[in-house]
This record gives sequence, structure tokens and C-alpha cells, in this order.
Amino acid sequence: MASKDLTQGSVARGLAAVSAPMSLGILAVLSVGLADAYFLGQLGAAPLAAVGFIYPVTVAITSLSIGLSAGANSSISQALGRKEEGDGPERLALHALGLGLVLAILVALAFYVSAGTLFSLMGAGDAALKEARAYVPYWALSFPFLVLMMIANAAFRAHGDGLTAAIVMILTALINIALNPVLIFGWGPIPGLGTEGAALATFVGRLIGAAAALWYAYHVGVLSTCSAPLRNLMTSVRDLLSVGLPAAFSNAVNPAGMALVTAAVATLGDAAVAGFGAATRIQSVAIVVLLALSAGIGPMVGQNWGADRKDRARDAVKLAWTVCLVYGLGVAVLLTLFADPFAGLFTDDKDVAAVTVQYLSIVSWSFFGYGILVTANAAMNARSKAVYSMGLSLSRILVIYVPLAWIGVMLFGLTGILLAAVAANLFAVIGALFCARATGLLKRLGSRKIPEVLPQT
Repeated sequence: MASKDLTQGSVARGLAAVSAPMSLGILAVLSVGLADAYFLGQLGAAPLAAVGFIYPVTVAITSLSIGLSAGANSSISQALGRKEEGDGPERLALHALGLGLVLAILVALAFYVSAGTLFSLMGAGDAALKEARAYVPYWALSFPFLVLMMIANAAFRAHGDGLTAAIVMILTALINIALNPVLIFGWGPIPGLGTEGAALATFVGRLIGAAAALWYAYHVGVLSTCSAPLRNLMTSVRDLLSVGLPAAFSNAVNPAGMALVTAAVATLGDAAVAGFGAATRIQSVAIVVLLALSAGIGPMVGQNWGADRKDRARDAVKLAWTVCLVYGLGVAVLLTLFADPFAGLFTDDKDVAAVTVQYLSIVSWSFFGYGILVTANAAMNARSKAVYSMGLSLSRILVIYVPLAWIGVMLFGLTGILLAAVAANLFAVIGALFCARATGLLKRLGSRKIPEVLPQT
């Protein structure tokens, strides 16, 4: 496969070449969560509340695949930027797949065993807990296929090919969404499986998506068995884990924190959980462009850092942050104006809808800060500084969001939780600026040399 050289030409075009198609791919993937919420919401409040408990936990677990794909992107894109001879990038991809499969199986088994206890600790009532537990077996079975697919997609992006990765994501989502109503409600001889059917649809979609991604990756040479597939295995594992583990933890911190925040919301009742969950799904679609930028900034920074073209990497970061600010504020205006119709897409319950409307009208004004956070983290991961991204995410969640959410719910109810979310996203902007300067992704203030004025003789 001919890699796209992101070290040459316009920085804006290079960033757009990867990010633009990824917007469609990420939108497709996120639409699966919306489809689950929509179809399960037709079955009543308990399945919809169950989604509110399931979503932050499964997103936290999915962070393993995000972390491993970040490690693969960092290693492969830097190797491409250095113009390494031989089949080094292909071997790195193969090692990433093997490592990812082993870890995914272990994590899926752990989730399957502990899910019931976990949802109970989050405050799920009997009805919601029953629905949530029905979702777990097929979702856990699907997780290894998700990991394989995401690592293959990371290899495509590292080569500058965001389009193929997006197509795989869209294919997976379309299969999932098409099967949702069939398996949830039943059709002809197929019985309605309710919440379990939504998870089965996810399993089938990921299985087909992973198979398609791996086949095409081998077909075009992004993956290869190589002449000596085990050569430098331990070095590859070390490099992958040095980025992958902190990046996985960094990505897991946000949904894990959301699980703790959801527990705070649960003190206000199932209607609050359902409305909060619906709002976070609308948010996930609203910020899809920001998430796509985080997917595009990785290969831009990785290839240019590997090629020692650091100014281009810095220009890409500054451009991405500018887009986050402009786009985020524009989305806030739309969500504030049309909060009621958006809430009505998910529920007819007035109490549930009121929670969704309040969330969108307040928290949306800080979405730009979350965009700056995820692009900063992706850029730091790409240049092998994942510990900084982990520290930034950890501070945002455990120092700001979770403590303020629990204090806020005790003092001001739901409004206190929403203001805590705003504070966390604004903190992310300050933290991202600090970390970017510390890691060289932004020039330090006063770093330019001042020319000496020689005395006249």
C-alpha cells in the first residue's frame, strides 16, 4: 500500500485528509448507541435506564482498544515518518493485533463475570439491572472483534488512509443498526430478544467489520506475516504498551468518571438517569467532528515527529484547536435553540425530556474544551508522551468532575452536576495548554532566542 506522506504539502489538507472521512466513520459508530437508546426506549423506561448504566461501562472497557490503536498509530506512523527500510511498519501492525487479541479476551471475560455487581454498585434498580445483565454476554463476546478492527483501522490511519478506516466503521454500524429492530422486536420466525437483541446485533456487526478490515489490510499490505514475524516482538510490545497502556487508561478515565457521575445522577431517580443518558448520546453525535480531529491529528503528529518536522506537527495542533473552538461554540448555539426537539427523539416522558433539555442547554457551551482535550491527548500519544495525556484526563475527571458532581448534586441537584461538567471541560483547556508546552507540541513562551547586539567598536 502506498502511504500518504503527511510530512509534505498543506498541513490543513493533510489533517483534513484523515479527519474528514473519519467524521463519517465515527458518526456511524456513535449512531449505534443512539439506535440502541431509540429502539430500547420503545420497550419502556427500564431498558432505556439500563442503557444509561451500560453505556459508560462499555465505553470504559472499549478504551482498551482505543489505547492499543493509539499505540499502533504512534509506532507505525513514526516508523513511516523515519522512512524505515524493510517491513517494519507491517510487523508492528501484526504484533499489535496479537497483543490486542490476548488482552481483549482477558478483559471480556472479566467484564462478563463482574457486570452484575458493577451495575448494582452504580445504583441500578431491579428492573434496570435485569435489562443491563441481559446485554452483557453478547457484548463481551463481541469485544475481541472490536479490538482487532480498531487496530487494523489505526494501521490504515497511520498510513494516511482515513477513508478505508471510515468505510469499515460505517459497514459495521450499518449492519448493527439494521439488525437492531429485527432482533429487539422480532420479525417473522425471529423472536424478539429485547435488550439482549441489541447486544447480539452489536456482535454480528463487529464480527463482520473485523473480518473485512483484516482481509483488506492484508490485501493491500498494511498487515503482513513478514519474513520473520516474531523479530523484535518484545521491542514492539514494549513500544506498544508504553503508549497503549497510558492511552487506554486516559480514555478509560472519562467513561469511568461518567459511571461515577451517573451514580450521582441515580440519586435523583431513574428518569434523571434516562434523561442524562439520552443527553450524552446527543452530545456524542454533536462532537463527532472534534473526535474526528483527534483521529486525524495522530498520524499528522506521528509522521512529522518521526521525520523531525516538528513545526508542522505544532501547526497541526494549533489548527485543530482553532477548529474545536469555532465548531464547539457553533454546536452550542444549535443545541440550545433546538434542545426540546432533540430530547423528543428519545422519549415522550416529560421528566426524562426535561433532564435532557437542561443538559444540552448548559453543558454544550463547554464542548469546545472537550475537543481540545481529546485532540491534545491524541497528539501527545502520537509523539509517545502518553503519560501526559493520562495525567490530564485523570486530573480532569478525579480532581474536578467527579468531586464537583457529587458536591453539586447534594447542594443544587441536577444543575450542580451539569455545572461540574462545564468546569471539567474548561479545566481541560488550561491543562491541554500546559501539557502541550511541556511536551513540545506548542512552543514555550519566551523560547525564541533573542539575538545579541554586539557593542560597536
